[in-house]
Amino acid sequence: MSEQAFPASAPRVWQVGALCRAVADALDARFNPVAVRGEISGYSLAASGHAYFTLKDPNGRDGGQLRCAMFRRAASLLDFAPREGDQVEVRGRLSVYEARGDLQLIVESMTRAGAGTLFEQFLRLKAQLEAEGLFDAARKRDLPRLPRGIGVVTSLGAAALRDVATALRRRAAHVPVRIAPAAVQGATAPGELVSALQRLYALAAQGEIDVILLVRGGGSMEDLWAFNDEQLVRTIARSPVPVVSGVGHETDFTLADFVADLRAPTPTAAAELAAEPRAHWLSALALLREQLHDAVQDRLDRAAQRLDLALSRLGRPSARLARQRLRVHGLGQGLQHAAARLLLMQRQALQRRAEVWPQVLRRDVQLRRQRLDQAALRLQLLDPSLVLQRGYAWLADAEGRAVTRAAQTHAGQWLRATLADGCVAVTVMSRADGALAGASETGKDRPRASA
Repeated sequence: MSEQAFPASAPRVWQVGALCRAVADALDARFNPVAVRGEISGYSLAASGHAYFTLKDPNGRDGGQLRCAMFRRAASLLDFAPREGDQVEVRGRLSVYEARGDLQLIVESMTRAGAGTLFEQFLRLKAQLEAEGLFDAARKRDLPRLPRGIGVVTSLGAAALRDVATALRRRAAHVPVRIAPAAVQGATAPGELVSALQRLYALAAQGEIDVILLVRGGGSMEDLWAFNDEQLVRTIARSPVPVVSGVGHETDFTLADFVADLRAPTPTAAAELAAEPRAHWLSALALLREQLHDAVQDRLDRAAQRLDLALSRLGRPSARLARQRLRVHGLGQGLQHAAARLLLMQRQALQRRAEVWPQVLRRDVQLRRQRLDQAALRLQLLDPSLVLQRGYAWLADAEGRAVTRAAQTHAGQWLRATLADGCVAVTVMSRADGALAGASETGKDRPRASA
């Protein structure tokens, strides 16, 4: 029997669209739903909200590629922003895009590769440490407003170090910075971070630093996993000074953020939180100088008023005048000493806050001290003994009352005349009333004095 008598069965002739639908049905029955792990390539987000990308084997290991589409609803549920090269796990359904006859995966959900297991570990350790009180708000400390030094823990090659150094140089160039280098990613990173912190703790015990910055740039959960290490978290909790965590971007969270005294959204923000601008402190110092100047001026004005009052109360030149002069002198010295003590205390307080100290205050105090010395000199010029040295005498009667007018005397009266170098007793021979009466009398009528 010949072949022509029994011809082979002819293949079915398909319409293109029908064949694509049949293949799609076969794929759906054989594979769907399907889960795939791979590396993102060519990720793009359309204006419609749909996302398109290719999923390929890492490092081209097997050379496979799969076109993927994620519609807007599924894309809006992502809790991270997919990037080129991210290792992810996707779940969805295989289909055939009939317009081009391409095999594609309609992605319904996406997670970072291995993120599920890591996140579970993260949650378990977080709950354990939180139960121990390591994250309590009560143990958080305020940052020092004027740190003596700042410690930084990060990688020497990290961009975070450049960002922190730039911010600190711009805001507080006068504050010394001590860097403790450590790996911030990889298997050795947790141990190196712990060692770096312990080195800074030793400096803190010596008073060289008052705050520590723990920083690194952003990355995936795997990249930041070293900052979820339990030993590192407990080491941060034992810090003798406040710790600022600036790990990753604002959307990234690690256990180091929870145990630190303060979390910063970025490394640069951590540096800005730890050091207030130098201009702020200079303004504060200027305000303190003005307040101190006003206080000293007020004190000197009140002292001058007391001096004026003391001068107005001066009576006849006697022992009381000497006592008042001594008292005024003592008040002046006390004022000078009080002003000096006040200035010293304020100067010491300002020097503890900053290295800048204006010279104007010392010049003002010197000027006020000169004014006080001049007032004391003017008071000294009122001393009656200086008047007696110019040839004048102070007359007193037998009872010690001052004799200032001729009408208080009579012929034969005994008087005591106080001169610059002692006292003499005189007897009134005669009296002439009137300020110029004695000027017209002859020498024989003038009173004679007897010692």
